[in-house]
Amino acid sequence: MKSRIVLLLFLLAAAGCTVPEPAEKLVNVYTHRHYEADQQLFDRFREETGIRVEVVKAGADELINRLQVEGENSPADLLFTVDAGRLYRAKELGLLQAVDSEVLEANVPAALRDPDNHWFGLTQRARIVVHSRERVDPASLSTYEALTDPQWRGRILVRSSGNIYNQSLLASIIAAHGADEARRWAEGMVANMARTPKGNDRDQVKAIAGGEGDVALVNTYYLGLLLDSEDPEERRVGEQVAVFFPNQEGRGAHVNVSGAGVTASAPHREEAVRLLEFLAGDAAQELFAAANYEYPVKPGVPWSDLLESWGRFKADPVSLSRLGELNAEAVRIFDEAGWR
Repeated sequence: MKSRIVLLLFLLAAAGCTVPEPAEKLVNVYTHRHYEADQQLFDRFREETGIRVEVVKAGADELINRLQVEGENSPADLLFTVDAGRLYRAKELGLLQAVDSEVLEANVPAALRDPDNHWFGLTQRARIVVHSRERVDPASLSTYEALTDPQWRGRILVRSSGNIYNQSLLASIIAAHGADEARRWAEGMVANMARTPKGNDRDQVKAIAGGEGDVALVNTYYLGLLLDSEDPEERRVGEQVAVFFPNQEGRGAHVNVSGAGVTASAPHREEAVRLLEFLAGDAAQELFAAANYEYPVKPGVPWSDLLESWGRFKADPVSLSRLGELNAEAVRIFDEAGWR
């Protein structure tokens, strides 16, 4: 009798209990990027995998400093930022971990990822010359190095030496020609500047349209964003310039990446790797090109119509990891050359 009462009480207690639902899987992303296309891809990733993407946005240096402060207690799973120079720095600080993924190794060419697989390029952007359609004959352009010729005195527009894009470009010149030649190039560029460096890449294009200079160094996707802007004035500005890919008879135009790596203490490592693989896949790569005018890293993925209209080009094959190694030297040379 007693055993029957105990069994009855157990069944009654069990009937009042509910089995808790399993916690939703998620991946926490620290990102320097601020593009609508990224959120579209995060939403699509959740739809396909059931993994929610939580995003923290801030400047790249701020995110790297935050990871350092948080240490092993960091909630971040993935650091997503621009330029291999920053990704190289994050690796050197011990903030990223190696990832063994056949998908990533197949989709991301070796030059566009860390040799130890601590970070992977996910989009490419070429740093090229844009020029006034009215005041510059494209036949007068050839290489980055030739921009130091006297014909360009007072005509060059470019942002500051503190910009990581310029640092990586100078690092590529160090890799190609050595530090002495890179210093001469930086000094020659300073001598040919139309004004003291200021603003972002779009501001350089606006300065061409405003007649302050004739040629500028910019990342390709900035011009795409101007041409696709909802602001008619920005579209007008974008239409005033043409694209020129330098060094096509030599090493090729400088390219860099926007990329990501799994953090050293990622609490959701498996989910982070799945997101990386998703972003390196065909659908995501095509959206990066169509919505944000960045070049895919995965070979064979179609380019957007605008990218195609600028033409195919030869890219500098130097390893981006090497450019990270040369970043400190590039910064020193900029300082010595007086490039503000």
